[in-house]
This record gives sequence, structure tokens and C-alpha cells, in this order.
Amino acid sequence: MDLLEYQGKQLFARHGLRVSSGQAVTSVEDAVKAAGEVGYPVVVKAQVLIGGRGKAGGVKLAADESEVREHAGNILGMDIKGHIVRTLWIEHASDIASEYYASVLLDRSAKRPLVMFSVEGGVDIEEVAERTPEKLIRHHVDALTGLSRAEAVEIARQGGADADVVEGVADALVALYEVWIEEDATLAEINPLIVTPEREVKALDSKVSLDGNALYRHPENQGLSDSENEDPIERRAKEEGVQYVKLDGDIGILGNGAGLVMSTLDVVAQAGGSPANFLDAGGGSDAEKIKQAVDLLLANEAVKAVLFNIFGGITRCDEVARGLIAAFEDIKPTVPFVVRLDGTNDVEGRRLLQEAALPNVHAARTMNEAADKVVALAAGQSVGAPA
Repeated sequence: MDLLEYQGKQLFARHGLRVSSGQAVTSVEDAVKAAGEVGYPVVVKAQVLIGGRGKAGGVKLAADESEVREHAGNILGMDIKGHIVRTLWIEHASDIASEYYASVLLDRSAKRPLVMFSVEGGVDIEEVAERTPEKLIRHHVDALTGLSRAEAVEIARQGGADADVVEGVADALVALYEVWIEEDATLAEINPLIVTPEREVKALDSKVSLDGNALYRHPENQGLSDSENEDPIERRAKEEGVQYVKLDGDIGILGNGAGLVMSTLDVVAQAGGSPANFLDAGGGSDAEKIKQAVDLLLANEAVKAVLFNIFGGITRCDEVARGLIAAFEDIKPTVPFVVRLDGTNDVEGRRLLQEAALPNVHAARTMNEAADKVVALAAGQSVGAPA
């Protein structure tokens, strides 16, 4: 679960990271009131889960009430790469002497937490890694002992932090690692981590992603999300307890088990297709859950064809077939389906589908065959008579 900037900063402050004072608002009048309380000059910042806010005009400096009113009016309702601005963060403007970068994430290849630090902050970290890789310090942490203060000081020194703020940077790194660990975050990033003329080290921005599967351990974080900008199909899937992620393609994908679904996405892409979603029906899916999943798949108007790739274990292929038959009776899909059933009760499942003679449903015996068929169907090509 990704957090808005101000939510990430509130999380930072909870763990001792220094942040500028500010208020989240949803109207022009509240923005004016907040600016008066925070103290001029202020920065009016769009709160959306996408980068490039500044270039899009979503971050503006305001010296007085008239400028706050103007900027808040212009930014509220702005469309930034498909994200509508409904919340503003009114923050006291900071004087900046230097801009650094800091982050904590999991290095999956090393299977260890990774702390990154650079004195080249305020720009995309990918640029730094490509242009001046020697200025990006990467430090793996022993997950059993955590990030020690001595390690944090060494990271700051190796990264080239000014000598008089090494201690402040180390404090920020230790606190950021604490956020990552204690909040079950998958990413905790500050860009930029600023040094003020008074040599104070502060988080001027935040990028935090929390592990949604760990939210049960953090009831105080469960309400943190940009729900108004969340994709409505993903929101509905979450409410129904279905693992669904919307993608940019036109081929709906359903499988049972995350690994199988990921493999299916890859095979469809290799066949020249573009998946429209990740949908894991999970183990033990019955007919009702399959019908529910079909409804979710078809809620995406971009879908031109659907691939069912089921390897029956706990999930029985005959239940999948019954769910698909029920979906066709109630929903009456107009796009073609390709169905590959293998594993528990696969013979019975294929028999049920054959007897039902559902319109525009095509059988496949292998994953590659299924991918080739669904890609052709999505492109409007014929693959022979339905099974």
C-alpha cells in the first residue's frame, strides 16, 4: 500500500525523523487557513501517488494569502498523469543548503535489507546510479542486528555528507530503517533529505510503501491510502478478498496461485500479447468465486479476450468449469475465452465445458497453446471452432 507524501511524513515523525510543519487540506479555504497557521512562506503541494508533480505544476511556493488561494484553486482537481488531486499538503517552506537522498528497501537478490544514500538528492535516483554511480552508497544490513549507529555514520561519511551534518544524516538513516522495520514497509525513501542553512537535517519529501499483508499488525495504518484515486476494480477486488492488480493490456488473466499467474503473464507476453491484469483466484476456489472473478475481469472495458489457466490441486477443475458456466448464464460475456484445465478433476471439468457448449469458449491443453490462442483472439483472429 503506497502512502501519500504527508502520510509518509507523519509516519517519519512518529519515529523521530525531522519534517517540516504542515497540514493536509481538501479545499481552498482550508488551504488559506492552514497557511496562516503554518506560517508564510508556504509550499502548496498536490498529494498524488505519482512522480512529476513539480513539472506538472502541482507544487507551488506561496508568499501570502492571495498566492495560496490562487495555487490551491489551480492545483485542486488537477489531473497529474491520471491521478486527480483531491488533497493538498500546506507546508512551511524550507531554506535548503544541500539535497541528499536516502532509502531503505529489500534487496531480493541478496535477501537482505539495503540502505542507499547519496549527496545527489532532488533528482531521480536512477539518474544518479547511471551518471555518477560512485555517489550512490549501497549498504546491506544484517537483518538480525539491524542498522547500527556506527554503520549509519560510516554510510554518511562514505557518501560524502558534509562533515558537520554526518551525525544528523546518521540519525535520519537509523530512523528511516526503524520506519522500514517497525511499520512493515517495503520501501521507505526520502528525496530530498535536506540540510538547512542552520545545518538541520530534514525529510522534505517521502515515498513509503507498506506491506498490505502485514496491515493486520498495524491497525493505525489501515486507513492510510489514496482510496479516491485507487482503481475502482482493484478497490472492489480488495473488498471481495480477491488478489487483483490492473495492468495496461487487453487480455484478462485468471489463474490459481500467484506463481502460476505470474508465469501466465510471461507466457502471454512472449506470445505477443499484453495482459490486462493479474488475478489469483487462490487455492480452493469454488464455482461462486470463479463467477465472481469473471465479473471482475470483465469490469475492465479494455479486455478483448480472457485466459483461464488452472492447475488443479486444492482447486478442482470441475468447480472452475461450473463457475465459468454460471458466469456465462448470468453475465453473458461477449469476449472470447480460452480455458486450460489441468490437474484435479480436469477430465470432468473439460467434459462439463464441452457439454455446456458455451459460446466462444476455446479449450487448450498446454499453457503455450492457450497463450497463442488468446493472443490471436484478442487481435480478432480466428483459432477454429470453440471447444
